[in-house]
Amino acid sequence: MGATHGIHTIDTGFQRPQFDAAFLMVEQGRAAFIDCGTNHSVPAMLAALAAQGLGPEAVDWLILTHVHLDHAGGAGQLMQHLPNATLVVHPRGAPHMIDPSRLVAGAAAVYGEAEITRSYGAIQAVPAERVREAADGAVIDLAGRPLLCVDTPGHARHHFCVWDARSHSWFTGDTFGLSYRELDVDGRPFVIPTTSPVQFDPEPLKASIRTLQARAPEAMYLTHYGRVGDVARLGAELAEQVDAMVALVREACAADDGDNLRHARLVDGLTRYYIQRARAHGVADAAAVVSAVLGMDIELNAQGLLVWQARNAAAAIATPL
Repeated sequence: MGATHGIHTIDTGFQRPQFDAAFLMVEQGRAAFIDCGTNHSVPAMLAALAAQGLGPEAVDWLILTHVHLDHAGGAGQLMQHLPNATLVVHPRGAPHMIDPSRLVAGAAAVYGEAEITRSYGAIQAVPAERVREAADGAVIDLAGRPLLCVDTPGHARHHFCVWDARSHSWFTGDTFGLSYRELDVDGRPFVIPTTSPVQFDPEPLKASIRTLQARAPEAMYLTHYGRVGDVARLGAELAEQVDAMVALVREACAADDGDNLRHARLVDGLTRYYIQRARAHGVADAAAVVSAVLGMDIELNAQGLLVWQARNAAAAIATPL
């Protein structure tokens, strides 16, 4: 199989080029998809199969790292094309694949109904008999190639990562952050955490990152975007940034002057922080690049941090020392 170990990166076409990836793994003529993008991504997924000389009947598994719509929105429609496939998902995510109404409503609350329709299309349910729940430690067999599912909360409580011993790599969904190729410098990737709403939790996220690093992986396969190496450095930087981002949201919320001002302060603080890091990384024209490449992620990170801060503050009031 060469250096790729039968792993192929698929650009799902969501939002912009090299923003949202899915992965095709081929083993002895059988195939698995890991994440799948949106309904609009289905033609690209099927084309990736055809490029490997395979038809839809060769796919045994569609594995979802979690059920956020940029990873799983096209699952129902894609499964209609894959007659032999079983969908594999975290136990907390399985109900949302079988009945996606609550998932869609939650996404619409964050992005707005018009954006959901534009970006994702009509989300299709997956028949319950075609869904397999993968609890922590579950092993998926792809033609004798074991794929280990490990619970990795922090970005979402319905998130697992997939360990592939053959490539000595993880498929990380959003647990190992975002790393866009536009921010690479001399082949060195740049990474930031993703704290999008509504289940971000900093300590579980840092623990999950440590879990991934404990296997000393050769590479990480990120949905946003693609394969990255230099894993030890990136993991340390992610943990450092999670702590810094928590400090920024606490600073933004220190004054009781309204949600809009807190949000604006946090967006400004995150923007300045990422620009500083990008400059230190060697990114030319860091301010313009961060604004262009990370603008949407900064907005979502701010929303998720504020949701976490509000939840954390409410819990502290409910359970005083």
